[in-house]
Amino acid sequence: MMRYSLSLLSILFLSFQLSAQELVSLKTFKDTRVINTHSTETLKKRRLDVRIGHRFGDMAGDRGGFSTFYGLENVSDVLFAFEYGLTDKFMIGVSRAKGGGDLPDGTRGLDQLLSFTAKYRALTQSESNPVSVAVLGVASMSAAEKIEGLDIIQSFEKFAHRFAYHGQLMVARKFADPFSLQGSIGITYRNLVPFGDDNIVYSAGLASRIQLTKVFGLIVDATFPFSEYRSNTDGFSPILGFGLEIDTGGHVFQVNLTNATQIMETDYIPYSSSSWADGEFRLGFTISRLFNL
Repeated sequence: MMRYSLSLLSILFLSFQLSAQELVSLKTFKDTRVINTHSTETLKKRRLDVRIGHRFGDMAGDRGGFSTFYGLENVSDVLFAFEYGLTDKFMIGVSRAKGGGDLPDGTRGLDQLLSFTAKYRALTQSESNPVSVAVLGVASMSAAEKIEGLDIIQSFEKFAHRFAYHGQLMVARKFADPFSLQGSIGITYRNLVPFGDDNIVYSAGLASRIQLTKVFGLIVDATFPFSEYRSNTDGFSPILGFGLEIDTGGHVFQVNLTNATQIMETDYIPYSSSSWADGEFRLGFTISRLFNL
């Protein structure tokens, strides 16, 4: 499976050949995130990003349809985040997410997540650098109430069981003004997992953005988690999202469709079980407002 993730990165950069005149130094993506995944972009120095993310319920399937007004009456996850650029290449953030999608066995993932993020952009695309490269680190702690006596994640026999971690490498290229493409590989580690599951989950991802006008852009991303447990267990699904991005100058607004019920990497990557084929996708939106401090 590791060869599969490396192949994704190889396809990303070997399939396109551009001359030096076509290399750009402008932003590869408009935002620090695409839909579910982070992008290679970081905040500028002393720039504060106040971010709100929202995921509704299933639009179709057994839990969707008109009875829930196509998921708009339900909330699967909501995120409040504050992120700050310490330098033009290094940003940190803190967020709180409702979290906790359903696992294939019917139990819940991690609820009430307090997460800390750090991202460093090691390379920025220019005439001397054909790609942008960034690394991401996430540490999440569940603040959910401990449930005694049950063999579930929320049993929290030790305080350390509340923690999960994620690391990710992203490589992106803007091939022309309207088109950007990114590949990523990641590793997620959880201190406590359901019985039989693996503490470590690897993942590979792709993301793209197409600029339609000065204001509108089409975005898409896909994340493919894999582990030995997932190879032998039914019910888990790759995470796929489509969205429309609107840049108003002062903030970026995004509306999307995705099968991910959760927002944080430590939550949606190891626990996603909703399937597009079963109508288990949902409407979501993100509002990002930037402030100069």
